[in-house]
Amino acid sequence: MEEAIPVIDLEKLNCKEGECKKLREACERWGCFRIINHSIPATLMGEMKKVVGDLLDLPMEMKKRNIEVIAGSGYMAPSPVNPYYEALGLYDLGSSQAMHNFCSKLDASPHHRVDFDREIMEAYGQAIHGLAVNIGQKIAESLGVVVADFDDWPCQFRINKYNFTPEAVGSTGVQIHTDSGFLTILQDDENVAGLEVMDTSSASFLPIPPFPGTLLVNLGDIARVWSNGRFCNLIHRVQCKEATKRLSIATFMLAPRNRNVEAPEELVDRDHPRLYQPFIYEDYRKLRVSKKMHTGEALQLLRFT
Repeated sequence: MEEAIPVIDLEKLNCKEGECKKLREACERWGCFRIINHSIPATLMGEMKKVVGDLLDLPMEMKKRNIEVIAGSGYMAPSPVNPYYEALGLYDLGSSQAMHNFCSKLDASPHHRVDFDREIMEAYGQAIHGLAVNIGQKIAESLGVVVADFDDWPCQFRINKYNFTPEAVGSTGVQIHTDSGFLTILQDDENVAGLEVMDTSSASFLPIPPFPGTLLVNLGDIARVWSNGRFCNLIHRVQCKEATKRLSIATFMLAPRNRNVEAPEELVDRDHPRLYQPFIYEDYRKLRVSKKMHTGEALQLLRFT
């Protein structure tokens, strides 16, 4: 099946102006793109998936040790809204202490392989955090924002499992939503399909087939605010296509740490007045939850009139 969304070659972003334009257009038109030549070894991605499977197969009482640091950053058990879905979370992926706490609370691997599993977790965490910062900078450069420092933006890590049964086929694995942060890097299941993204031009969902060795990047609500409305915050969902287990690994670059979310001055002018009031990310997350607005509608409450 031909890929519906743009494919961005990260190696070409450093030397080819056309690839930078393609990146900007992908952010504006789709709010998502697939990346190739991203420098994370296929072996590390495979090893990480094995670790994820082991962690999510732990007994429930162990998974519940994964408590929240911010809302939604701890263990998420199956619920009436998402009955086939569960996840473990780690807030502040760039912090070695946070990684240590996550692994220690879960006793990261039974059978005396703790050091091995932690080594993979740490290597993957460092690589994916560095990649998130790099992609953020490339996105900023595509709009002409040269000085954009994403190094201190906290990243949240979420490992997901869908326990699809025969009865689940045709139903939703996780509800329709946008991500609340700036960008999400997704290592999707390379064997099991299910992810679908909204094509805003037709208001219809398009399936995103597995593509081993690549990563998907989705833009969230903060990217829409930061870009002063230029970028699309991707509406997406997961559908059950077959009765099997499905694993994915998501890294969310959230928002500036301890300062307001707002568009850079370079993106505000007479033709592009500032669209959104400055706000703190955590306040926005609470607003989304309290209003039960899961597809970015809460941003309308923060627009200048």
